[in-house]
Amino acid sequence: MKIGIIGAGFVGRALARHALQCGHAVMVSNSRGPQTLSSTVSALQCLSGTAAESAAFGDLVMLALPFHSIHTLPASALRGKVVVDATNYYPNRDGIHPELERGDTTTSQIVAQHLPEAKVVKAFNAILATDLEEHGRARNAPDRRALPIAGDDVVSRQTVAALVDAFGFDALDCGSLEHSWKFERARPGYCVPLGLEALRNTLQTTQRHDFVAEYAWHRKRAT
Repeated sequence: MKIGIIGAGFVGRALARHALQCGHAVMVSNSRGPQTLSSTVSALQCLSGTAAESAAFGDLVMLALPFHSIHTLPASALRGKVVVDATNYYPNRDGIHPELERGDTTTSQIVAQHLPEAKVVKAFNAILATDLEEHGRARNAPDRRALPIAGDDVVSRQTVAALVDAFGFDALDCGSLEHSWKFERARPGYCVPLGLEALRNTLQTTQRHDFVAEYAWHRKRAT
């Protein structure tokens, strides 16, 4: 499969490494242009391009850019494609979004509004970049970590779940995008290494008013 990755920071590079190790063709991009990605291309042995080129290249396209940049996404190039949304909303970085603060919508629903003809699946947002690189395990490993996914298109969720599994994690299908708030930033299960049943239980009991202290997830580990 061809995978385009828009965003070449820590998360984007970690996703690219997994995809390449699984035998996929990868094109990475960032906001500064492919001429700034020579070291990344050399290290990963992947292709580079503009955001529009990565979008056109990919059978599946991953978003690993700041949430405030989603308005720059090439909507026409992403028409009909599975788009994996790994973005997170950080108010100090992205500005205040009242609709998110009120819980009226989710980050991925906003992405889907900007990309109305794409098939958006929330995935790979609830894990730190270093953990994404280090925590992958073989299927049925006793310490295999689970990652939540959500999306409005069932077939697209299945496609992304298979990718999560290939990257070394169990996929927990949380249903449609309206449920993706349960694993957004600062929720109890956000970036916490948990197995499948523990993660399912955590998300099932998460309520709208449940938040953890900012950046507490950097210190949490499974017990």
